Amino acid sequence: MNEIARTIAATGEPMGPAEFELAIRAVGAERYHDKHAFHKLLHGGKLNKGQVQAWALNRYCYQAAVPRKDAALMSRTHDRELRREWIHRIHDHDGLGEEQGGIERWLVLTDALGLDRDYVISMEGALPATRFAVEAYVRFVVEQPLTVAVASSLTELFAPSIHRERIAGMLQSYRFVNEEVMAYFKRRLSQAPRDADFALAYVKRTAATRSEQEACVDAVRFKCNTLWVQLDALQHAYVEGNVPPGAFRPTA
Repeated sequence: MNEIARTIAATGEPMGPAEFELAIRAVGAERYHDKHAFHKLLHGGKLNKGQVQAWALNRYCYQAAVPRKDAALMSRTHDRELRREWIHRIHDHDGLGEEQGGIERWLVLTDALGLDRDYVISMEGALPATRFAVEAYVRFVVEQPLTVAVASSLTELFAPSIHRERIAGMLQSYRFVNEEVMAYFKRRLSQAPRDADFALAYVKRTAATRSEQEACVDAVRFKCNTLWVQLDALQHAYVEGNVPPGAFRPTA
């Protein structure tokens, strides 16, 4: 920490907008799950089909929870403009009209991997740690102050790079992956930056005190940890061979 930062922290003065944004982005540089060993195996073509199935099945739990946490956030605010903007996130995942949405695109991926769709949707075979982590994220958004809840979405600042890496790596490495299967990630290349830009501006505008700003930075850490622990669980179960009772067991 430099001398100016020490002085600000000691006095409790709020960070300036640029410093606040740098503090948020520093969390991603340190903790985003693109650095996880399982992520590197997945994108590097080092997993077999059964391990990729396990990743897609477990990740569905997170995808399915996203519109629930967004609906919970919207229910808490009287800010009409925030609701008008935030509802796009639900449409992006659940779909609207002819647009099927991100959850459907994720199910196209699990279909192509040979997983039964009803089994995926039931989440019956998901790892216990996955489900605990996902529900912890939903509860965080329900229980934390609104600005902090919004801040927890700011891992989207770091998402486009991981999506580009995932698209290129998986298309190159796996015969069972094609352009249609990767449609979810391609769509997120445009959706995530739009959402992140709005959320970042909102947080920078509404986190007025030093303690509120630090709580927002902690929220980004929490969300990074939520994503990280899901990969920890996959690594433990499907790379190290410690699949818990009742969880999906690959046959591919």
